[in-house]
Amino acid sequence: MVNRKMSWYRRLFQSLGRSTRWLVPGLGVKRWLIVVLIGTTLIGVGLAVLILDVYRNAPETWWLPLLSAASLRTLVRPVRALIFGGLGLGFIVWGLANMNRALIAPYRQAGDAVVETLASYRRRERGPRIVVIGGGHGLSTLLRGLKAHSHNITAVVSVADDGGSSGRIRRSMGILPPGDIRNCLAALSNDEALLAQLFQYRFPSSDDELDGHSFGNLFISALAEITGSFEEAVAESGRVLAVHGRVLPACLHDVRLVA
Repeated sequence: MVNRKMSWYRRLFQSLGRSTRWLVPGLGVKRWLIVVLIGTTLIGVGLAVLILDVYRNAPETWWLPLLSAASLRTLVRPVRALIFGGLGLGFIVWGLANMNRALIAPYRQAGDAVVETLASYRRRERGPRIVVIGGGHGLSTLLRGLKAHSHNITAVVSVADDGGSSGRIRRSMGILPPGDIRNCLAALSNDEALLAQLFQYRFPSSDDELDGHSFGNLFISALAEITGSFEEAVAESGRVLAVHGRVLPACLHDVRLVA
């Protein structure tokens, strides 16, 4: 019995501790919570004025005693104020917490609390402005680490790749090589789960036409044909992957490195 009670108190204090984290500076929550409280208070004052007018001016009817009992008229006013104020505040906090949980649910990682997800997002949103210039697998690996600290990342990616799937697309379609850009988009994706894995999927060698091609390369190439702009195709691909930051080609001309 004692252990059960201690466990209940522990859960209560843990819940209170998580709730107070909503008041940590930088989340952008407190100001709107104050606005909600002011609006709710004004609604309460309006209802109180209406009920008071009913008490004083309405004729004696069967529902007046019920209204009197519901307003706890038999208690002194300070006690009534504490009871109704506490209930109102509890409902507001409960409603806002569940509303935030429902709104943020699509963006949460499994097991993360809502306040932790929001705090992490705000921290990275205010992160340093970073510009990275390069290409190859090293750039995408670097971006994958940087996105944990900032969303203000701009990657300027080399378009001189002429090997593998990118080289074949470059020669057959006459567009810029999409391979390094694809890797950077996947690295900066909000969720590197199924969609990013699909973007990185490489067709097996059993198919002569698609042998070695990456789905992401074909996707960007198709968008470039549809939009008529490689730069716009990269931007649209970033929206599909919910990329935090920007990925830009280093140039829009046919560049080749010569040793």
